[in-house]
Formats: sequence, structure tokens, C-alpha cells
Amino acid sequence: MAPKIITVIGSLNTDLVTVTPRVPAGGETLTASSFHTGPGGKGANQAVATSRLSRSNPQNSTATPDITVKMIGSVGTDTFGPELIDFMSSSLVDTTGIQSIPNTNTGVATIIVESTSGENRILLSPGANAHLQPTRNPLETVLQILKTAKEAGVDVLFNPAPAVPLPMDVYPAITHLIVNETEAAILTSTPLSLVEDPSFNWDPIAKILLDRGAKNVIITLGSKGAYFSHQGMEKGGFVPCAKVEKVVDTTAAGDTFVGAYAVGVVRKGGESLVSEEDVKLACKASARTVEKEGAQKSIPWADEVDDIGRHNS
Repeated sequence: MAPKIITVIGSLNTDLVTVTPRVPAGGETLTASSFHTGPGGKGANQAVATSRLSRSNPQNSTATPDITVKMIGSVGTDTFGPELIDFMSSSLVDTTGIQSIPNTNTGVATIIVESTSGENRILLSPGANAHLQPTRNPLETVLQILKTAKEAGVDVLFNPAPAVPLPMDVYPAITHLIVNETEAAILTSTPLSLVEDPSFNWDPIAKILLDRGAKNVIITLGSKGAYFSHQGMEKGGFVPCAKVEKVVDTTAAGDTFVGAYAVGVVRKGGESLVSEEDVKLACKASARTVEKEGAQKSIPWADEVDDIGRHNS
């Protein structure tokens, strides 16, 4: 049987990561704990996560994977571009859809990580990622992708980060909408102060998004876990965060969640409604990621995550 295909369209960046005990105040200079560079970008992170979580580490297994992951994106012709492509290839991502843009810098993300909490703050310079767009308007590109996928009958997992309000007529094209607390608030014009309350009820927010036409809604809640709901579901469900030995870096946690979720959904075939099991596996994969430093380098293979690994054995 031919492998199922997951195509990821998104950004590729080189991460410039500074680790510090705390973020400096305005005008303050601190001595950082460490600095490192590594492959990143939300699209690339999610492609690597999907690929790794769909198979065991090739050093430990020769099994033929049942899923092929393809990446569509753009890099520059500086030294960063080839390095990004090489790392994705080593994670068994099909990189033939990545274009190199002449005389352009690869996207760069400057990331500050607080060593005490693992929380991060990110500044992004898009670079070559802007050339992925047929227009200079990123939203127009997203809308065209959603329209094309719907017309072709292709299920779409949409992770709008950073989020902006979307036209109402695009929601029916979204099979799986995965957002964090902030993104959910932006999409529904809900004050951030409300969703930051630990006791906040996510059912009304999910209902808004489902009523607009999204088939499934998953809201990641950081260290608390994740909320999920789907059309026809009277009350949403909640999955607590999986146990973590020590939080080191949360940079790729959300992208790992998306990758693990995508693998689970695709393997279910025609069943496209989110289940508690889908979210549990995604939470487990994210928990392994935050225990390591870096973005793509921290993402586990399937045999490093309980339950996911057993599917690949």
C-alpha cells in the first residue's frame, strides 16, 4: 500500500537562541547563560515533527513508514538555507518542494529562553519566507491555499500563528483548527484577560469557531494541557499536560503537538473527528520536546514517545 502523504506549507528559519536566567528589563544588560543556533521555523518544525513521529528513529528500525511528509517553503542562498534543508532531509522529510531564492537571506528567528521556566520570546525576520507568497500579503496566500485545498477535497489542518482575524467564509475549508489561547482569543475577538483566567470555559469559544464552519477545534493551553471539540459535540473535552521531568525549552512544543496530532488523524483514515486519544498522544509528544534544548533537534522520534512508538514497532 502506498504511504499516505502529509504536505506542510510554511516557514523555514534559522533560530538564534540565547538562554538567560531572566529577560532583561528595558535598558538593562545581562550576561546570558548560553547561545546556540539551530534549524527552526513553524512550517519546518511541524514537518520534522510529523515525519519523526510517523516512524521510529532509522538508527533503531528499518521498517517502511506508512506516511510521507513533504515540505513546501523558501530559503535564501546564504549559508543557513542549505543547512536547514540538510537537517530536514536527515529527519526524512521530502524537501524537493523547498525553493532557494537568489540574493535573499534565509528567515531568522531571534529567541530568548528563560532557563528558570523554559518560556521563550521570539523576534522574526521573514527573509526568503516572503517569497513563498504569490502576493506580498501573507493572509491572501493563506486564503488561497485554503480555497485550493477545499476545491480539491483535501483535509486541512490549520495552525494560524501568528493569528489574525479571518474572513468567515474560509472556516468551512478548515478540517482541524489548532490554536493556542492567544490565537483563539484573536480569532474570536475575545479579550486576552478573560482567556488567561485558569478557570476560563472554552466551550463558548469553540462553539463560535465550529459555528463558523471549522470541523474540529483544538486549543493548546501550555502547561495546563489542551481543550478539544468538534461539530456535534455537546461539551468539549480536556486533556491535562503529560508528565515532564524538567522543562528546558518550550520553543517547538506547539509544533510537536501539531505534528503528532496530524500523524494520528491521518492514520485514522476516513475518521476526521478529533478524539481524546488524538490529543493525549499529541500532549505526550510535546512533553518530550520541552525536556530538550532547541527546536527541531528536540523533537522526538515515534519510538521515543509512549503509544506512538508502539504503532511503529
